[in-house]
Amino acid sequence: MSIWFYLFLIALGLSAILWIKSIIFKQEVKNIGKSYKNILESDTNNLITVNTNNKELKKLANILNNSLKELRKLELEFKHGNQELKSSITNISHDLRTPLTAIKVYLDLIHNNLNNSQKEYFKIIDNRVQDLIELTEQLFDFAKSIEIHHEIKKENICINDVLEESLANFYSVFKEYNINPQINICQEKVIKSLNENMLKRIFENIISNAIKYGKNDFIIKMYSNGTIEFTNQTDYLDITTLEKIFDRYYTVKNVKKANGIGLSIAKQLVDLNNGKIEAKYKNDNLTIKLKF
Repeated sequence: MSIWFYLFLIALGLSAILWIKSIIFKQEVKNIGKSYKNILESDTNNLITVNTNNKELKKLANILNNSLKELRKLELEFKHGNQELKSSITNISHDLRTPLTAIKVYLDLIHNNLNNSQKEYFKIIDNRVQDLIELTEQLFDFAKSIEIHHEIKKENICINDVLEESLANFYSVFKEYNINPQINICQEKVIKSLNENMLKRIFENIISNAIKYGKNDFIIKMYSNGTIEFTNQTDYLDITTLEKIFDRYYTVKNVKKANGIGLSIAKQLVDLNNGKIEAKYKNDNLTIKLKF
């Protein structure tokens, strides 16, 4: 056999080796990417391992592992900071509740001993105290919503029933504010896997928002696909401010009873239940749309 034949066999063998190494290299890169993704999406302290002696792949895995360690460190600092903030807000909320409740009791006691002129001023004070009580409740809810929920207890619930119950709880408030809600809830029972307490809080915050900012018209529609729309007339919004309506610290100006927390909490709770919430504003009508 000629030397060219042996050279051909050597070249063929080297090509086969390079081809095999290329396949192994690609497979290891794929495994590294998959491991990195799985570690990011799970609550684990695992690191990336490689089953090869390739120096470049080991170097890549080492860089990614260092980034994972740094990410975990930042996550722990974030959780610790959130916990401290949650504790501070909770303590403030509790510290405010007790004196405000006592003030409300004394105001109720002296109400009947006032003349008509004094009662006008009394009503202003009483309303302000009630606003503060509601704000402390919102602060408490906000503190609870700060914590990141990796798992929440869900069960199959009928959204229709929860919505009807929430609206019924606001019957006296609707009457007080001369609001005649137009309610159109689908006949089909919509069953979804949700946290019932969170769903109730979502509805309560959206309805409360409509009462604070809205006029007499209030329309509630629920469709068989799980979409729910709350529509009310309001003069306090425009296209620019609409973008901020779910912001945690946004407050609509020129509204006496506004604290800017309710819809922010509602959005967080919707997100935790894998739902969607959006706001639309057209012809002085604000529509909050939910989809689970």
